[in-house]
Amino acid sequence: MANFDIMDLRNIFEDQNVMICFNGPFSHSVIEQLGEAVKNHLHSSHAPKDRIADVFSVFVEQAQNLKNYTTRTGSDLSQESSGANGTLAIAREGENYIVSSGNLVGAEDVERIRAFIDPLLEADGKELKTMYKRRLREPVEEGDGAGLGFISMARKSVEPLRYSIKEQPDGALFFNISAVI
Repeated sequence: MANFDIMDLRNIFEDQNVMICFNGPFSHSVIEQLGEAVKNHLHSSHAPKDRIADVFSVFVEQAQNLKNYTTRTGSDLSQESSGANGTLAIAREGENYIVSSGNLVGAEDVERIRAFIDPLLEADGKELKTMYKRRLREPVEEGDGAGLGFISMARKSVEPLRYSIKEQPDGALFFNISAVI
């Protein structure tokens, strides 16, 4: 910990135009408090109301995904490696906002994640709306709801969702997803 320098972290945030970032375990109360901070920050930046609503909606979706995934898998991932933690950030890129989140995932989840997201990357607005309505009508199996959230994020994003799954030096897999609003 002797090498930790908050000024270095602040400089990284400023270089990346990060407005808000949280790293740690997600709970209902954390999501609620961060949500208030997000709304206040967006209102103070005089963002259009529809943009605020979309950014907030994607923020909530990503935060819920982090909470639900780490709750479901927390016992399988090493607490020592912060496996049950997630990271969520909102940054500014020109007139757009980038809402990004990431967390460790199990190897068994990679194909399921890709199966949900890859079809969204090439879909246009009309196709995303059709996918959304179809997914709403499908029965939801216990522990499975991620597909609807990804579709919702894709519908609000002005660009295709960006995601990656990167193997870490210790062999763990880190999943990152970003939506540009």
